[in-house]
Amino acid sequence: MEFDDFAPLLTTTDWNGEWKELQKRRRPPDSAAYWDKRAPTFSTRDAPSAYTDQFLALAALKPGETVFDMGCGNGALALPLAAAGHEVIAADFSQGMLGDLAAKAAARAVADRIRPVRLSWADDWEATGFGENCVDVAVASRSLSTADLGDSLAKLSAVARRGACATLATGPSPHVDPRVLEALGLPVRKNYDHLYALLILTQMGYQPEVRLIASHRVRTYDSAEEATASLLTMIEKFAAPEADPAALTAALDRLPRWVEENLVPNENAGADDHHGSVEKPLRLREPRPVQWAFLSWDTGQLPRPAW
Repeated sequence: MEFDDFAPLLTTTDWNGEWKELQKRRRPPDSAAYWDKRAPTFSTRDAPSAYTDQFLALAALKPGETVFDMGCGNGALALPLAAAGHEVIAADFSQGMLGDLAAKAAARAVADRIRPVRLSWADDWEATGFGENCVDVAVASRSLSTADLGDSLAKLSAVARRGACATLATGPSPHVDPRVLEALGLPVRKNYDHLYALLILTQMGYQPEVRLIASHRVRTYDSAEEATASLLTMIEKFAAPEADPAALTAALDRLPRWVEENLVPNENAGADDHHGSVEKPLRLREPRPVQWAFLSWDTGQLPRPAW
């Protein structure tokens, strides 16, 4: 049996180059100004603590380890980490998010263990004071929507003495409810962000481990009209550009009827919605499933892999 003409493409593909091209074709990430505006009412859309609890359990930090939390937002990870006794460098490009984090940290009496820092993935981290091995563990929770994934993963790895971990989407955008699009006959664009990260880290010389975090999101509405308008916006942003025009027209015609059939009373109406308001009277029959890939890798290898 001859194998001389076989070329194993996985060892020759420029995965980071492909990532860069993919990012050029995607909707640009939201700006710092956008997140500044959202900061006062922002919170996780997952069921209370479900995502955070799973992330921290998988991260398995050791007592007293220091942490670099990149893309920290207003503290979904930084606050419980500080409460558990860890010193945290909490970095984000949104000053609004950092301000809200500082207020929450003060209210919970953990401000002395959190150092908020305004920093983006594109910044020169070392020049900003975050050189190699400045913490024990580095984390990036749902924040790797960067133009250069390889550079971002290299920076995250460099600051961590022991290990790093990050979460990325494993399928459709977290902003998309694939069941709605499929029910209406519209295309569902699947993303493979976690595979790019896995392959890039492997090319760097690391041996990343992949595990899954399952969560769900529930959005509530005051009326069928509000729900229809919300789903229409989702369709326009994430399905319309790739949909056949006739299929799109048919889907939009069916949308109001689908909403009527799938909108049900919300048993938690009036409860805290974790956005600074209360849950509304109606919700879709099934919560929207969201799955994340949790990647972790040992950064204590010597010599450190080059990139």
